[in-house]
Amino acid sequence: MNNVFSGKWITAQEFRGDAGRIKNFYMKVKKSFTLAKIPRACVNITADDYYKLFINGKYVGQGPAPGYAFAYNYNRYDITDFLEKGENTVEAVVYYQGLVNRVFVSGDGRQVMIADFYFDNVFAFGTDESWQYCTDNSFVSKRVTGYDTAFLEDRDLRIRDSGYKNCVAVDADYQLNKKPFPALEIYPVRAKAVVNANRYFYDFGQEYACHLRICAVSKKSGGKIMIHCAEELDENGRPRYKMRCNCEYEEICILNEGENRIEQYDYKAFRYLEIITDGSVTVKDAEILVRHYPFPEKSAQLKSTDEKLTAVFNLCKNTIKYGTQEVFVDCPTREKGQYAGDAFISGFAHFYLTGDCRMLKKAIENTAQSVKYGSELLAVSPCSLKQKIADYSLLFPLMLLKYYTLTKDLEFLSETVWVCDYVINSFKKYEDKDGLLNKVDGQWNLVDWPDNFRDSYDFNLSDPIGGGRHNVINAFYISCIENTQKIKKLLKIPFEDKVSELKKSFNNAFYNKDSSLYTDSDASLHSSVHSNFLPVVFDICGNSRRENIADYLVSRGMRCGVYMSYFYLKALCVSGKKNDAYGFLTSDGENSWLNMIKEGATVCFEAWGKDKKWNTSLFHPWAAAPILILAEHFPDKFIYAAGGRL
Repeated sequence: MNNVFSGKWITAQEFRGDAGRIKNFYMKVKKSFTLAKIPRACVNITADDYYKLFINGKYVGQGPAPGYAFAYNYNRYDITDFLEKGENTVEAVVYYQGLVNRVFVSGDGRQVMIADFYFDNVFAFGTDESWQYCTDNSFVSKRVTGYDTAFLEDRDLRIRDSGYKNCVAVDADYQLNKKPFPALEIYPVRAKAVVNANRYFYDFGQEYACHLRICAVSKKSGGKIMIHCAEELDENGRPRYKMRCNCEYEEICILNEGENRIEQYDYKAFRYLEIITDGSVTVKDAEILVRHYPFPEKSAQLKSTDEKLTAVFNLCKNTIKYGTQEVFVDCPTREKGQYAGDAFISGFAHFYLTGDCRMLKKAIENTAQSVKYGSELLAVSPCSLKQKIADYSLLFPLMLLKYYTLTKDLEFLSETVWVCDYVINSFKKYEDKDGLLNKVDGQWNLVDWPDNFRDSYDFNLSDPIGGGRHNVINAFYISCIENTQKIKKLLKIPFEDKVSELKKSFNNAFYNKDSSLYTDSDASLHSSVHSNFLPVVFDICGNSRRENIADYLVSRGMRCGVYMSYFYLKALCVSGKKNDAYGFLTSDGENSWLNMIKEGATVCFEAWGKDKKWNTSLFHPWAAAPILILAEHFPDKFIYAAGGRL
């Protein structure tokens, strides 16, 4: 079904039969047309899995943002300046990955493209069977990196494209979103090469999400270059391309004789580049093309003379700018997926920094849409991998209510409240006689990650999870129900108030009167920081207990991971401990953002230090909690972007 386009969905003939085994497939499509004069022109375009669009050999744009087929994204471009009098050619490279991962809704044997061209606001032509395609067979790699995240781009440029033939028009069941979604900003960044014999080394000054463009000259057919990309240098000062995050960024290109232009298709995240040539090849030029969701020049600023706070703010701002792609990626290396918990931090940080709520709204929509795709609320969306994390599901009503508080989008609140009820109903099967959750199995109980930052949380969280009731999942459950009730009150939807009784049950189960603290489970006397900052943030503990708990949290320090640091710092701020929260923001201790900077970070790490996790990503936007804390609790130091003020 096609509710936006006048053109036809087209595909390669290879996808007419059983396409289940097709992977890493590059289709080049083209169409020529003639213009007597240059009109005002635009194009609507989308593809599954992905496209890059060129007109008269010039790059126009790429996309779409990933989406489920029943809520698919498309882009719109003004192409007036790309057109010429006389003959014009439009080309697109459409990629089908074929892997089941967190990046695309792929691995389903579906590869299509559709486009409409408008001249002077009148439909001129669209995709149909007259468009021709060939396959680019130079991408020879069968190797993947990350968690089946991407194919490495080994190339053999001696292999020619297949011959052109007509595309196939197909009936596709995509439902397009009503409005086009913004395309990425793409721009080149260069660095001076340090050349040592056949080795070319580049330091781009900081880590980016980007792809490579290389020009190399080979004296013979079959000359080779080896490409290494890395987030850091090894002990010998060489790019550590076997990266901590479980990605191996080593690729080989075999060249034609003469000048070869190599532009990679997919993106990576790295700072350092090394190109090693054989004796027959000279690297003439190399640059990266940085990519991110549009980020305004007049973004939020910090109003402070504190150099430490400024360094932390800039680190987090860079992370959000370059880490926001067509989704809020958990990391632009290992997984490239939009996790609901990560998007909570990234999404609100992005909104405070930019005043643009579109990406945040889409992230909430994507999570809601995952119910239709996966028959359950999924932790990562939109993608073909189906993963569940209980903490993230229970976070949904808070994210939705927080979005409404900032945007006053009552219509979206009304359209989406059903997801809150869906989450609550899906967890009711775990309720015991007191209304608390007991043995929430079949999905990950995260608490915090990596697991060595759970502050010795005393409950068996392995798979299968231990029996009994534990604190964190029940704190999130109470928050889920209370925020759902707040939403229903705003929408004037009747509900039964369950929160008071649930809080009473929580306090009976987890509050230790001897220590005046909350325990990790009803069978433990251990009190982690997690079991105490959530009852404060979610107003479970009551005013009389808050001060003692806040003192305990300060004395213990930030013994949590970077993701849960938001809730830790939030608990201090709502308990009158803003000065202590500020101290942790500007700390240079082991668990701090300044420690990341000390270890060479230009964007936030996944954990407090490089060696704090066995597969640490050195680019992880879920660590940008300081942006939220500054925006929400230090308004005197935070100059909001237009539209982003509380």
